[in-house]
Amino acid sequence: MNNFKKALPYLTMIMLSFYLLPLLIKDTGTGMTMLLVVIPCICFICSFVYGMKNLFHPFYTIVVAILFVPSIFIFYNITAWIYILIYGITALIGNLIGMIFYKQIKQNDM
Repeated sequence: MNNFKKALPYLTMIMLSFYLLPLLIKDTGTGMTMLLVVIPCICFICSFVYGMKNLFHPFYTIVVAILFVPSIFIFYNITAWIYILIYGITALIGNLIGMIFYKQIKQNDM
């Protein structure tokens, strides 16, 4: 439960990007930009910062992927299911790299 409380601000930011940014989509170009550039960048940055502050937690990645599922039915169609994997993997990579940075900083402080 404590890990979830620590992750809540980062998950909230990701959730807001999943549910507010699609409202800005006007055409296919902006849709692809949101899905392939903007949202993955937000996922990566939030996950990186979370990893730097809280190390690696596998549940974080799973929650990020699950948070995207309802948006498929709200904004997209079933063909957008692949983004569950893309955002989950992006969160995983960001979380791992953040953890590595944390460990490097701690090691250099010693």
